[in-house]
Amino acid sequence: MYREALKQLINARVSHEGMHETGVKGVQLFKVTQSIRCAPAVYEPAIIAIVSGAKEAILDGNRYRYDHRQYMCCTMSLPVEAGTPEASVDNPLLGVYIKLDTRVMTELAIEMQNTVGAIRQPTASLQPQGLTLSDWDNTFSDALSRLIQLGDNPQDIAILGNSRLREVYYAVLKGAAGNAAKRAFGVGNEIARSIEYISTRLGEAITIEDMAARVGMSRAVFHRKFKQATTMSPIQFVKAMRLNNAAMSIAAGANVSAAAMEMGYVSSSQFSREFKRMYGLSPRQWSPVKQRAAGMI
Repeated sequence: MYREALKQLINARVSHEGMHETGVKGVQLFKVTQSIRCAPAVYEPAIIAIVSGAKEAILDGNRYRYDHRQYMCCTMSLPVEAGTPEASVDNPLLGVYIKLDTRVMTELAIEMQNTVGAIRQPTASLQPQGLTLSDWDNTFSDALSRLIQLGDNPQDIAILGNSRLREVYYAVLKGAAGNAAKRAFGVGNEIARSIEYISTRLGEAITIEDMAARVGMSRAVFHRKFKQATTMSPIQFVKAMRLNNAAMSIAAGANVSAAAMEMGYVSSSQFSREFKRMYGLSPRQWSPVKQRAAGMI
């Protein structure tokens, strides 16, 4: 019932393809009417809730397909391949994109951790995935509906927007993705903090020793926990982030050499070899149309 009502609300407010602001900071509605194969993108911490159609994301070879039955929760920046292979004019992809505010999520996660029984404590030896799928439950559906029902009324958005967004965050922390979100934003968020550090320094030399030292771990422990969280080793992660960002820059019209240098490559031949090994095409053969479309959401 919630999702059908949400579908009608979004259809009424989104008349054309693309991302549409709601007035609430970090919350956008989207519509996609073309089939797009999965291609390199970078997911930032966010919730993506689909009300019609389906979306796909691939992380280190693992494929995630989500539709109106499950929402996607990404708790840290991740290099993925993303696409909308089933979208069409007759069956458009409709949904809601919600950026996760680090400050608010951290406040909620720590407050819940300090409240006995508010959220199940994760097993200490496990590091949840950075990208998880969660079934829509009544708490999440109700909170999301209340947020979208604000519509375009500036007064309602100004007075109620932040509190209703906070309700959605709380619903996520209580749901199946709650443990992953708690690890990323609450106590014990070392891997998420290291990824935030990496993401702002992709053009610099980064070593595992530096990353481990910043979060107070040994090299071996950091490597193990990092791979548990992202499915990739730290070095694989850095390379994938650099190449995905470069691919998106090239698709947007950037010069190949400039895109490579921005990501810390000093050798254009090395960049070309690694790019072709990753994507099967040289940087100059890369398709801007395909990449721009795949990176919409």
